[in-house]
Amino acid sequence: MRTTFDRIRHALSFEIIALFVVTPLGAWGFGLPLGDIGVIAVISATIATGWNYLYNLLFDHALLRIAGHVSKTFALRVLHAVVFEAGLLVVLLPFIAWYLGVSLIQAFLMDVSFAAFYLVYAFVFNWAYDVVFPIMQPSSPKTPEAEMQR
Repeated sequence: MRTTFDRIRHALSFEIIALFVVTPLGAWGFGLPLGDIGVIAVISATIATGWNYLYNLLFDHALLRIAGHVSKTFALRVLHAVVFEAGLLVVLLPFIAWYLGVSLIQAFLMDVSFAAFYLVYAFVFNWAYDVVFPIMQPSSPKTPEAEMQR
């Protein structure tokens, strides 16, 4: 399992890198001022950071309980990213509609566009993070039987 420090590093690096990519892309893609998209992005990132920490902690505990490990297959990584983004979409939709003064349908289309970006980004980022910062498996206890198997 990951440490608290590692989970915080993961959540913060995920959101900071994403902000530098999604803010200019969102402003350009939606034809909105960089400042408006920036506010949406920063508030969304703040909410997402908390959700990221909590979601990954719960997901890893569930995976450990169900499978006995926290290693993720390709299919499990896809499920992980989709469920994360779906939960975030539900939380952010009212905020986007209110702040930009748009309908829920317009906010939904914008949020789905952001979610599509983040879906791919989350998949790639999490895979890369696991490669750069692998989870250290606990060493086996030193028992006479374990020593004899060496």
